[in-house]
Amino acid sequence: MERYARQIPVIGVDGQRKLATSSVLIVGVGGLGSAVALYLTAMGVGKLVLVDEGCIELSNLNRQILYSSQDLGLKKVEVAKSRLKALNPYVVIETYDRRLDEELAKELVKRVDVVVDALDNWESRLVLNRVCVEYGKPLIHAGVEGFYGQVMTVVPGKGPCLACLFSEMPRTSQRAIPVLGAVAGVLGTIEAIEAVKVLLSLGKPLIGRMLIVDLLSMDFRVVEIRRNPRCPVCSRVAT
Repeated sequence: MERYARQIPVIGVDGQRKLATSSVLIVGVGGLGSAVALYLTAMGVGKLVLVDEGCIELSNLNRQILYSSQDLGLKKVEVAKSRLKALNPYVVIETYDRRLDEELAKELVKRVDVVVDALDNWESRLVLNRVCVEYGKPLIHAGVEGFYGQVMTVVPGKGPCLACLFSEMPRTSQRAIPVLGAVAGVLGTIEAIEAVKVLLSLGKPLIGRMLIVDLLSMDFRVVEIRRNPRCPVCSRVAT
């Protein structure tokens, strides 16, 4: 009760107990994933499943706040688990040191309550979207570049999925995505809030809406997104 004393007045004791019995899959433990994992751990989500195949590099440290200079060369999921357990030892942390593919996505998505897309590539992102729709699991999506970001919540049967927007994989360059470190933190924090709202059925999640963030001008706007009746992924899901 003392650990969560400042948020129990917001979500209630029952809400806190619900978080403690909830599970979240976070795919990608980089800039977005660091913020998501830290806040979900701090808020008392009962179980986190982390997926990332990466090792910590010096260029990660401007935004991936789970790691430090002493961690260079180590596996991200291993260091992340250690840091998160130090923050809240009551949260169960399960890790997978591998790249997400459809087989792994199907294995993990069906076992959790909410999925968070903290990825930096569209190939894996669209696989994750497809599997979440197949298993009927909510997916929180975010992406960042420069001073900009976007967030959208996919709840199968209640709104559009990512494939409604991107029927084909968006064209991207092979270069590393430039991003101001704190921008990833802002968007990752919003993802964490969306995940809690979905878990506790609170407020108005970004279902059928995409939040577009321009932190250079501090412009936040919400764009309505309609479901594509011919979407190759979610068109057969009943509303």
